[in-house]
Amino acid sequence: MTGESTENDAIRVAVSTVIFSLRAAPDGDRLMLPLVRRTREPFLGMWALPGGWLDVAEDLDAAASRTLAETTALMPSYLEQLYTFGAVDRSPTRVVSVVYWALLRSDLVDAQRAAADAPENVEWFDVDELPELAFDHNRIAEYALWRLRNKVGYSTIAAGLLPDEFTLTELREVYETVLGRRLDPSNFRRLLEGSDELVPTEHFRTGKHRPARLYRYNAEA
Repeated sequence: MTGESTENDAIRVAVSTVIFSLRAAPDGDRLMLPLVRRTREPFLGMWALPGGWLDVAEDLDAAASRTLAETTALMPSYLEQLYTFGAVDRSPTRVVSVVYWALLRSDLVDAQRAAADAPENVEWFDVDELPELAFDHNRIAEYALWRLRNKVGYSTIAAGLLPDEFTLTELREVYETVLGRRLDPSNFRRLLEGSDELVPTEHFRTGKHRPARLYRYNAEA
């Protein structure tokens, strides 16, 4: 009968997360994301975004955090629901994926993975050089990257990639890495110093050049 369903017609709900962080490279920091090599069919051996099934006893945010920790040993600095992907042909069985995107401070990546004994089937990839991924995960990663680059232009989202305190140069370099283009240092400094988003601290970063004042984001702004 039309409209009847069977056990084989059941729709499963999965949760996946695209988590971005800055990773050091020979030519400077690069915006990267971790992928997990699949250990079972479908798409055995292919790379995929970290994720897992939604448990009946948990909400979506909790599932996103849990599955990310289980598959990569990472705990994000920032987590936001992105979109729901439910094309009929996106998986051999009927699966709807609720996708999150997340940010992780670069100074926490190695510490978190070492503390949690990270799985061996996880590797970091440049966001602009991803391999062919399982399911529709290339499309998902591209959408998450578009969302990040769009949001960094009008919000303080870059804070999720930075330590608690940072110099204006370090902040500008984060914006440049995310956007994939250079920004005029003078204009960038003038724009931020005229806003209430940053709070100057009494601390300085010392090095080869003159000491640079450290700032933090104003949580009340």
